[in-house]
Amino acid sequence: MALTEHPAKVARDASLDGRALLKGRQTKASIIEAALGLASHIGLEGLSIGALAEVTQMSKSGVFAHFGSREELQISVIREYYRQFEAEVFYPAMQARRGLPRLQALFANWMQRVAIELQSGCIFISGAVEFDDRPGPVRDALANSVQAWLSAFCRAVVQAKEVGDLRADADERQVAFEIHGLILSLHYEHRFLKNPGAVDRANTGFAHLLARYGQPANP
Repeated sequence: MALTEHPAKVARDASLDGRALLKGRQTKASIIEAALGLASHIGLEGLSIGALAEVTQMSKSGVFAHFGSREELQISVIREYYRQFEAEVFYPAMQARRGLPRLQALFANWMQRVAIELQSGCIFISGAVEFDDRPGPVRDALANSVQAWLSAFCRAVVQAKEVGDLRADADERQVAFEIHGLILSLHYEHRFLKNPGAVDRANTGFAHLLARYGQPANP
């Protein structure tokens, strides 16, 4: 006759397992957040299990247990960066009306994010420099994240054309390309060259783009 565990013990063990699982997830999330902060300053390539263990005051084996490899750690950081980017830049802008208001909201939110990253660094930009010619899972994760964002931005441009806020003959890919170029130039001018007024120039450039691609005023 098979013996069965007491229901109370089963429930208690299940509760303990649930708490352990939750704690493990919370610990991993904390590690990833610390890794993201570290990568913002030293780049994805500078991340290591040892450096992260020192920052989080954990053992190397404890950090390693959550990821299994440095590569998986880097990919986890990219995913977390993109999640935060979406939460701060993309989703709030979706509350604005389709067309020019949404496009302007996306750019404004992007610029707010950039204002912080001009001091700390941007994973998208530093990662592109580190992995542009290094094929593999980390480069794929980074490139897919950047492409997903640029595709979403391009869709906002298309919608602005559809509702008549931009000229029907405007090339949406060209518009998105030029706006992305403003952000890249801003990082270069401000972080590397230390040129004053770079933020204002980026905002002015965006206004010029809208004027060039916008519908002409009715006479």
